[in-house]
Amino acid sequence: MNGPAQLFDLLGMGSVQRAGVALLVGSIGLPVVGVAIVGLDIIPVRFAMMHVALLGAAVGMLTGWDPALCGLLACAVAGAGITPLARTPETLSGAMGLLMSSAVAAALLVLAVAGVNASAAFSLLWGSILAVRVQDVVVLAVLAVVVPALFWWRRRDLALLLHDRELALVSGVAVGRLTLILLVLIAVAVAGAIRLTGALLVDALTLLPALAARRLGRSLISIIVWAVGIGVAVNSVGFVLALAFDLPPGPVLVLTAGAVAFAAHLIPERRTFSWHAFDH
Repeated sequence: MNGPAQLFDLLGMGSVQRAGVALLVGSIGLPVVGVAIVGLDIIPVRFAMMHVALLGAAVGMLTGWDPALCGLLACAVAGAGITPLARTPETLSGAMGLLMSSAVAAALLVLAVAGVNASAAFSLLWGSILAVRVQDVVVLAVLAVVVPALFWWRRRDLALLLHDRELALVSGVAVGRLTLILLVLIAVAVAGAIRLTGALLVDALTLLPALAARRLGRSLISIIVWAVGIGVAVNSVGFVLALAFDLPPGPVLVLTAGAVAFAAHLIPERRTFSWHAFDH
């Protein structure tokens, strides 16, 4: 365990400060993305994007481009590409499975043809918050602005879409275009989160705050407020605990967020909850 003096010294390091800023800005946009993932019922999306990011990294290593940037771009293209399949929640979930299996097969093929070190490509998936780069912080900062702004600007349409796609269609919502935007943002956000905690621990930044918030909120906007508040709180506490006890940050963040989500689900469910309790 690190004492107060050692913890203070750690907090003065540039890499730790950069990681803290990345977590803070990520805790604003990523939990809101988690709300969309839960609403669209596409929880497997994080696994699909993990494999797409691996394919992008493989292409980057083959071409000499930045593997992380290629992974991010590949996820954005994949998110847009599966939009035509998103006619129902069932077809969207199926599209995630198709994308996941196809992406990992293509990634392994590219790595084999290129003859590059596969372990270097797979290292992108494990992530390390203390190795986060300035460009990673910039991506998260953009998401922290764009995602909440979109949910505020189109809150009524999004509430309808996340509640019932058919109801949104008959109500005049541009479902196709809005779904495209959401899927691209979700894909890019998941790819950005991978750099912080690794692909297997993305839930700490996206799903777990959203699941807790859905239990506590009574409308889309209140769910978003809860998700961001929980995200900022649990990631700040988890990060400090990891530094104080000299533990890997990723698992600590997940366990902290998981404890809060579990506690939220012990609260009796509010029967008055509705996705389309609109905030005007």
